[in-house]
Amino acid sequence: MKTPRRLMLGLLSVGLMALLLSCGGGGGSGSGSVGGLGVGAGGATQTDTGGDTSTGAGTGTGTGTGSTGSGGSGGTGGDTTAGNSNTDGSGVGSGGTGVTADAAGIGAADGLGSIILNGLRYDTDTATFTIEDATELQIGMSARVAGKVDANFTSGVATQVQSAAELRGAASGIDTSAGSFVVMGTVVSIDSATVWADASGLADVGAGSIVQVWGLPSAPGALRATRIQIAPTLTDPLVTGTVQNLDTVGKTFTLGQLTINFSSAAFTGMNASSLANGIIVRARSTAPPIASVLTATTVQGWYAIPVSDGIAVQLAGVITDFGSRSSFKVLGTPVDATNAQITGGPPNAQLGNGVKVEVDGFMSGGVLVVKKLRIRNVPGTGGPASFTLIGAIGAYQSPASFRVRGQPVDAGGSGVIFENGTAANLGSGQRVTVVGDRVVDGVLIAQRVTFTTP
Repeated sequence: MKTPRRLMLGLLSVGLMALLLSCGGGGGSGSGSVGGLGVGAGGATQTDTGGDTSTGAGTGTGTGTGSTGSGGSGGTGGDTTAGNSNTDGSGVGSGGTGVTADAAGIGAADGLGSIILNGLRYDTDTATFTIEDATELQIGMSARVAGKVDANFTSGVATQVQSAAELRGAASGIDTSAGSFVVMGTVVSIDSATVWADASGLADVGAGSIVQVWGLPSAPGALRATRIQIAPTLTDPLVTGTVQNLDTVGKTFTLGQLTINFSSAAFTGMNASSLANGIIVRARSTAPPIASVLTATTVQGWYAIPVSDGIAVQLAGVITDFGSRSSFKVLGTPVDATNAQITGGPPNAQLGNGVKVEVDGFMSGGVLVVKKLRIRNVPGTGGPASFTLIGAIGAYQSPASFRVRGQPVDAGGSGVIFENGTAANLGSGQRVTVVGDRVVDGVLIAQRVTFTTP
């Protein structure tokens, strides 16, 4: 009788092992896994003014093998941003099991509570925040979120949130009619969704004054501003753009009209050997450029865009290299929107170079195959802008002066719509969802306030 019993136990063990493998068994030591792939998290701890606290959780390394991907390394805080490399901290795999997929979203924060990026709300309860050039994440700041999203891109769970400014330096070439100005050879353009942190508009930008800009790189030497601060605390030069004219012998490359000398620069988030024409980088210095040459102290990889098949990717940016609906680029990434659901934009809006879009899809063969595309701005025509805050009211003084998630709000206008209550119900501690279409002098101008329950 011992032999049949051993046979039965053996069969049970094999069956259990097969079941574990079919479910993507074997997670990494990071904060989550799909297909056995650890998602690393590490770095800073941030507590936002709405009361949420996020704490770093160390680094993780996946060791299992999932249904469509193989084990990979978890991220390490803010140091996994090399150009468009695959060291992205989001794991590798299609997320074919369950209802979530490994994902990376890159764009501008259009809402807080926890974070809303490109219209998709990510839960950040267990996320690690790495914020540079500011004390906390605010509306309009560029950001990268790594984590999980559902297959329809309606909700997500973040494991990592990274944010840093793209440009800081003296303003010149201010053209209010064109809606643009220049900083160290980079042309900065604004649109209806540009957040003004401490100004009312472009007319407040003074020639020669130091400004700080968060934005989305488009064509080489061009940046679409998502947030502008005209009196930043930091003043050290910073420029972001697409590497061109790389000279590995002379240790130089160009970002727009600015030459970057990287002979004595440290590299973070990327290796010096991975520097190449066509990738997006940040270059930092401690002194202004001389004769259009900036001596970099640090060269950083920009937000990493995954390239492995099956990764869910969200991108916000300006279309370049447009050939057709099936062939264009956003943030330097090839995009195929042949079968995408297209929404947003003004009537009869058409895709083309210079059009600002948000795209959601899955990587395949190095191409982002898009499921959803939202047109956000068409040059010369405009487009919709929307910002959302979800949380409890704080520092309440009046309907025209209170805060949600630390963001100042003005809901005192005559056209504000209130749902599930009235302006009389506003007060500190009351939970609300606030939607507005612009931020002026750092204040969100509310269009709609909805009272919610915890």
